[in-house]
Order: sequence, then C-alpha cells, then structure tokens
Amino acid sequence: LEEMDVKKAASILSKMETDALAEVLQKLDKAKKKLLIELLDPEVRHDIEMIASFDEDEIGSRMTTNCIIIREDLNVKQAMSSLIDQAAKNDNISTIFVVNAQQKFYGAIDLKNLIIARREDLTVTSYPYVYAEEPINECIEELKDYSEDSIPVLDNDNRLLGVITSSNIIDLVDDEMGEDYAMFAGLTAEEDLKEPLKDSMKKRLPWLIILLGLGMLVSSVVGIFEQVVTTLPIIMTFQSLILDMAGNVGTQSLAVTIRVLMDENLDGKQKLGLVFKEARVGMCNGLILGVLSFVFIGLYVVFAKGMTPGFGFAVSACIGVALLLAMMISSVSGTVIPILFKKFGVDPAVASGPLITTVNDLVAVISYYG
Repeated sequence: LEEMDVKKAASILSKMETDALAEVLQKLDKAKKKLLIELLDPEVRHDIEMIASFDEDEIGSRMTTNCIIIREDLNVKQAMSSLIDQAAKNDNISTIFVVNAQQKFYGAIDLKNLIIARREDLTVTSYPYVYAEEPINECIEELKDYSEDSIPVLDNDNRLLGVITSSNIIDLVDDEMGEDYAMFAGLTAEEDLKEPLKDSMKKRLPWLIILLGLGMLVSSVVGIFEQVVTTLPIIMTFQSLILDMAGNVGTQSLAVTIRVLMDENLDGKQKLGLVFKEARVGMCNGLILGVLSFVFIGLYVVFAKGMTPGFGFAVSACIGVALLLAMMISSVSGTVIPILFKKFGVDPAVASGPLITTVNDLVAVISYYG
C-alpha cells in the first residue's frame, strides 16, 4: 500500500470487508489514510467513516457492515430476491437481518429457514443485539455467551449499523486477554517487539513508581523491628521465604478472582463466599506449609547452624505461624482488592501481580517480625 499507486490501492481496499479495512487504515499515517478514504467507493467510505466515528474501546469500532439486511414487510419471494442482490457484495449470508421502514432492528431469519420456507412469519424477533457505544470490556462476556455467527450492532435509536461476527469476537477476546495479561504484569498497556524505548518506559514506569513507594513502606516496617533483627540475626535468613510465599498465594487468589469476576451476574453473597473460600484455601495450605517449615527449618537450624533444639524449633515455630498468617491474609487480600476495584469501576486486572505481591510483602513482614 505504501508503494503502489493510491488509486489502485483505494480500488483494492474498497473490496475488503469494512472491519479489516478499518484495521488496515489505522496502520497508515494520517495524510495517506485521509487520501485513501477520499478515493474509496462512496458506499465503502460512508461505512468506514461511521466505524471510525466510534472510540477504539467501543464495540462499534470493531463491527463490519458485511451483512444482509432486508425489510420486514417483504414476502418470502421478495426476501429471496433481495438476498440474491446483496449476496454479490456480502458473504456473511447465513443470517439475514430484518429492519422496519425506519431502519430499526426488527429481528433475524436463518438462511436455511428462508430457503425451505412454507410460511411468511420466519423472523425471530427475540434475536440478541448490542449497542455500538457499549464498551468492549463490558459486553464481551455477553457476546461470548451467544451461539450465533453474527450479532447485530445498533445505534441508540435501535437502527441497525452492522454486525459483530464470530471471528470479531475471537479477536476481541484475544485483545482483552492481552490487556489483562499486560496489567497482570504491572504494565499500563500491551507492548510489541518494534515498540520504541520511550513508549515501553512510559507503560512500565507509572506502576514501578507506585511499587517503589510501597517497597519503601515495606522497608520502613522492617526498620521498626530493627531491635529484633539485631538480637536474632538468623531470622533474616528466612525473610525471603515468608515474603515469596505470601506473594505467590496472593497472585494465585488474584488470578482466580479476576477469572470469576468476568461473570457479571455475581451477587454480593457469592463474592463474600469467594472471599471465605480463598481464606480457607490459604489457611489450609498455610497450615500444611507451616508444619513442614516448623519441622525442616527447625532441623536445619539445629544441625546446620549448631543451635540448641529449643532455640532451633522456637525459630521454626515463629516461621511456621508467620507463614500460616501471611498465606491466609494474602489469600484474602488477593481476593478482596480486585473485588473492590471492580466495585469502584476499575478493571480488576489493574490489581496486578506486582501490586498484590508488594501489598502481601507488607502483610508478610508484619506477620513475621511481629
């Protein structure tokens, strides 16, 4: 496209599906994009300008106008004739969408039912739809629940603008998972291999600054227990064990909670049940690991460090109890934090791994040295 004649490029682009065309145009610089849009076929240009009018996080920006639309007052013969006329330009013909005289969405007809029709009332008026201005992340679960090949996209006056196809939905889910994965790693957005250094830094630095502040808080808490560390320097050996386990457990709970929160129908009782379940899991796992730590760390301190059994097992008992407390509290925080984020309208994936890990470091330090 960069190298070929613009008129030839526009001719080729005019034959593409509108959602794919919109994606291609986004990759070009503004001047070239504007010139190509002006040279597109008028009908295609109208569709592209309509799709471009929606924000990139709205479902309308990802729809296609490649669909068959007929009027609801047509009989079967007329509907078949309209389908044949439109099929040359539109290959998504398995579902035919029906509108009224005002172009408002009325329902849908399955192609098979139209072909074998023995009656006139074929339209399914309870067919699912979405609104073009709906945020993608809010209606993605709704889209995944539908088994239809394409879902109509309407404007605020219920006029049919286009459709979201099953391939669009797969792309949307993939993009959403990519965003969540990036947030989970403490990034503000996804990165790619060709991204400039400045852009990569801009995505990573905000969270790192927040985590630096939280890290300083953790360090200052350790400073409060300076006398304990001076008296029993051996306990510093096992600090990373407590911190790592608390962080691991919190991240596990976070992953489970974010997945569960994708179900928009969860009520308060179910969310409370999730918190209690994660607390029980954390407590039971903490109890098992605490007992193992008590036994093996006690033996390590006695035989490897040459301490008395009373001292060695007193230290390992502290570690075991701290591990139990840290893991139980970390499980709860890894569940409660994303639930609160969701309640306040923030994407729960923002309660990312690094944030939860640092918060749980604070919990672990207080549990251990306390």
